[in-house]
Amino acid sequence: MAEAQTLECPRCGAPADPTETACRYCASVLALIACPACFAKNFDGSKHCPHCGETVGRKDTSAAPVGPCPRCHGTLAPVAVGTATLHECRNCGVWVDPETFERICTETDEQTFVMKEVLPAPPHEGAPAPSGKPLYCACPVCGRLMNRQNFAHVSGVIVSACKGHGVWFDHDSLHRIVAFIKSGGLIRAREAEKLDLEALSDGVARLANDAR
Repeated sequence: MAEAQTLECPRCGAPADPTETACRYCASVLALIACPACFAKNFDGSKHCPHCGETVGRKDTSAAPVGPCPRCHGTLAPVAVGTATLHECRNCGVWVDPETFERICTETDEQTFVMKEVLPAPPHEGAPAPSGKPLYCACPVCGRLMNRQNFAHVSGVIVSACKGHGVWFDHDSLHRIVAFIKSGGLIRAREAEKLDLEALSDGVARLANDAR
């Protein structure tokens, strides 16, 4: 095994620093992923974590495929992330069905796996859509244009949603939503909504009293 501060190229086995993007010996592209057991850094393509021995990398699943990527129209591959199944386009983003997204929003284990294993952030974070591609895109299941919305109204993360079939996340949008949830963003959004409803109720009551 390589030194403590190095990993091995999954193609040729040569030692490589985790900060390198390509192997110095065989020129293979090196991308970091996290071990699903200990979360130590590994190179994508490695079979086992050198730290704990766990099988690493995202596992393809037998889940039924959905339609093409809403952005590039390429393949959306089913990928197991934790115990959830997402459909991923390596170039554009991730498609998540409603049941899976609900689990990600409520289960901390699933949130951890998403942060460690789903697509890395793009070079230019926060862009509304990949360059040259339309803001509005079609649902990969039914083909209808999806609605764009600010998740939880206050997160600042814009997603494309089909009410009946799921949510599309461009690039790192899913990471940002999970970070928003883990920071208590959903709780704060619900409290703000409750206060708005109470203020509206008070205003209606005052108008009713004034009208008497």
